[in-house]
Amino acid sequence: MTTRKLAIHAGLFAASCVTTYFAGGPYFAGTLMTILVCHEAGHYLVGRRHGVPVSLPYFIPLPPQISLGTLGAVISMAEPIKDRNKLFDVGAAGPLAGMVVAIPLLVIGLQLSEVGPPGPDSVIEGNSILYALLKLAVFGRWLPADGVDVQLHPMAFAAWVGFLVTMINLLPLGQLDGGHVARAALGQSHERWSLRLHVVLPIIGLVVGTVMLIAALDAGRDLLGALRYASYGVIPWTIWAILIAAMKRQGDGEYHPAVGDEPLAPSRRRAAILVLVVFLLIATPVPFRPVL
Repeated sequence: MTTRKLAIHAGLFAASCVTTYFAGGPYFAGTLMTILVCHEAGHYLVGRRHGVPVSLPYFIPLPPQISLGTLGAVISMAEPIKDRNKLFDVGAAGPLAGMVVAIPLLVIGLQLSEVGPPGPDSVIEGNSILYALLKLAVFGRWLPADGVDVQLHPMAFAAWVGFLVTMINLLPLGQLDGGHVARAALGQSHERWSLRLHVVLPIIGLVVGTVMLIAALDAGRDLLGALRYASYGVIPWTIWAILIAAMKRQGDGEYHPAVGDEPLAPSRRRAAILVLVVFLLIATPVPFRPVL
């Protein structure tokens, strides 16, 4: 690797540290960047072990005024991975490595957090099964409930963001990590399933938004306020569908490059079930929503 390329990787990493620091402070930046580094290290180290020509991660800083300070990171490959077993290993390694550090960091962050009523104009984070269970383990109750919720310490919030980023990455579509895993597991039929799942994404958003609309109307919101509340359920799924469409366009009309015909090894088929379980445990239908 040339000195110039190494400087680009280091510069983007440093910039992301700075932007996440200004987005949420030192605890937030340190926690989120640790999760992202472990995630990308999983991809990189497993790729190198398999002899796949993967690059160091390119971290993506964003202005803290309009974001959480980063859009994560990407690793480039000189050519697509044809071997399904190698593709599975590289695709699954990142999310699993990130979760290994995100879970204990979230537990520590929750222990630093307090429980109390959210402010009237607050926007609260969404629940996943695993997140709700960890809050139950730390606080001994399901939250939110009875008008109170956990007031997240910056470390806890960053770890929750790590959960959300991992969940998005594990969507079994396109060239996301979940797309790599699904392509390796399903072979060429993944292209057909990707089309079906892609169509389902905005439908899920509409279903979630409808449920939220009804809840807001029942809570006494006027129609405009209820529609604004429901948009928090519709917009994320729409954005993810657009993201997948953009990836497909860049891939010459394919969701994912073709792979070989040799099936996954039995151990990796079992690991694919584990990846699916992780996705379901951290799935967050509504990432953020205002307090009703």
